[in-house]
Amino acid sequence: NRVLAGHGHDDMKNEDFYRVLGGNMEFGETSKEGVRREIREELNTEIEGLKFLDVVENTFVYKGKPGHEIIFLFQGALADKEIYKQAKIHIIDEGYEFDAEWVSLKDVLAGTARLYPEYDYSKVLNKR
Repeated sequence: NRVLAGHGHDDMKNEDFYRVLGGNMEFGETSKEGVRREIREELNTEIEGLKFLDVVENTFVYKGKPGHEIIFLFQGALADKEIYKQAKIHIIDEGYEFDAEWVSLKDVLAGTARLYPEYDYSKVLNKR
């Protein structure tokens, strides 16, 4: 009932938020291959029991600039179980650095933690 998400802040909105881990797909790879590669690059581990959840179209404004993305949302378990014990994980990926932390989906549903993309995360509670 937790998601490992990158922490972010938008100075223009004065908003703290979290964002699911992921990245861009490379030419010729499937969304499933892409999420496996991104997690391998960011966390140096594999995903077990990877399950497709949904496709989410996300339009947003971040730091005053509009954005638009199509997200393939997946759920899975990390092969390296030690990662579950870490409160924060510093990630360096292609020169971009950020901290990821475990966010309770109950906090997301209660509105005390903002998780992007916006999605009905109640669909994934206790589904593993």
